[in-house]
Order: sequence, then C-alpha cells, then structure tokens
Amino acid sequence: MTKVRMAELTGGEARGIYPRNPVILLPMGSHEDQGPHAPMGDYLSADALAELIARRAGERGVETLLAPALPFGGADYFGSMPGGISLTQPTLRAVLSDMLGCLIRHDLTRLIVINGHGGNVQAIHDATQPFWVQRQILIPSFYLWRVAYGLLPGIVGEAKAKLVSGHGADPLTSVAMHLFPHLMRPELTPDPEPLQQVMGMPATAFGVARFEGAEIAVPVEYHEIAPQGVRAGDPRLCSPETGAKLVEQLTELGARFVAHYARHNPASR
Repeated sequence: MTKVRMAELTGGEARGIYPRNPVILLPMGSHEDQGPHAPMGDYLSADALAELIARRAGERGVETLLAPALPFGGADYFGSMPGGISLTQPTLRAVLSDMLGCLIRHDLTRLIVINGHGGNVQAIHDATQPFWVQRQILIPSFYLWRVAYGLLPGIVGEAKAKLVSGHGADPLTSVAMHLFPHLMRPELTPDPEPLQQVMGMPATAFGVARFEGAEIAVPVEYHEIAPQGVRAGDPRLCSPETGAKLVEQLTELGARFVAHYARHNPASR
C-alpha cells in the first residue's frame, strides 16, 4: 500500500515528496471519558478517519499525507474524569502553532486540521489565524463530529438521531464500534440518566444550566453533571452499522473537501 503517514516515510522518500507540497492532514482528538463502554482515546477515531480521507483523496489524484495525531485535547470540562489527559488551552495553542510552523518552514503550506474534540476549536482558531493574517496561508479545520451530527438524521432518521446524539453516544460510539470493535465493552453500556442539577438548576449541556428558561453558564466539571460520562444520547441505540455509514460519509465528504482545497490552493503557490 502507498505510504500516507508522514511518520512512515524514510528521509529519502520525504525529500522526494515534500517539494511537491502535498496536502497534509493533521488529526487531533482527545483522551477523555467517553462512557464506560468506549475507549477513552477518541483521537484514535480522528486518526483513522484522517487516514481514510488521505487515501481516498490520493486515489483521486490529490497527493495527501497524514501528520502524526495530536492525541491530547484542550482542557475543558473533563479534567475530573479518571485517566483523562489534556493540555491547557495556552499549551495546546503553543504546541499546534509549533507543529504548523515546522511544516510551513519547509514550504509545506497546504494544511488541513482534522479535528475530533470540541475543546480544540478555540486553540485551532488561535493557532491558525496568524498564518492567514501574516502570510496568507489558509489552514481550515474539518470538525468531524460537528459534521457527523448533521449526517446522523439522514442515516438513522430524525427521531432516532435526537435520541442517540450526545457525548458518550453518537456519533463517536457507533464510529468506534465500527472501527475498533475489539476495544469496545458493550456489556458496560449504561442506561441513559438525566443530567444532575447545579444549585437547583437543571444542567442542559457542558457548562450550561437553565434558570427560568434562560441559559446560565456554570463552570462545573463533567463528573458533577454526568458521572458516567454520557450526556443526552442513549448509547444503547448505537450500532456498528450506523458507524460504518458515518465513516463512509465522513471519508467521502472529507476527500471531496481535500480536492476542493487543493484546487483553490495550488501546490505551486
């Protein structure tokens, strides 16, 4: 198989490929609680999907490589969950800026972030915007799970999508069931539970509670509102079949975006 991972290229191969300025995908995720039934390293799914996107784009004539995954997400609400590893937002921004800077130093300027964690969004923006403002190098971010939430109704129907969507459920659980069935613990899949209250106010999302119909930001950690690591969605409704369809649609859409980006950002630039 053709090598698409930068880490697997030899120095000689790299010297032959990099002057062509291939598109490079940078997968990011997190290492956090995804519920009792799913692996904590959700960056594994981001990395696997990025490879599938790179291979499909390459098959269609767009030379695409995969940078090593950044496995630790930006700290947000999950620090209290046992075993989680995260980076503070300033640290994540600095690491990402350095990684992108190393690539750009070698005139590798066609870069796309493949993101798999909400806590990475602000750091990605803060790290990539200076390259655009100062050097007109546009580094877009393809946020896998935000895209996947939009795909779910077309796969399982509107009604089921509302029941199954949420942290610890879909889209990540079904994707992991398809990609990594050997890592799943289906017998530990919890029943859905209502979110806990914060000062007598019902929690509605990460760091959000409701007071008399108004949303109030509350900086609580995740274990205080969802001790099992599952919010909103029912993981019992997830399936590898749903995961296979999500993976296919994310791969196809991602590969088409890579081709679009390459057309509008030619390698000779």
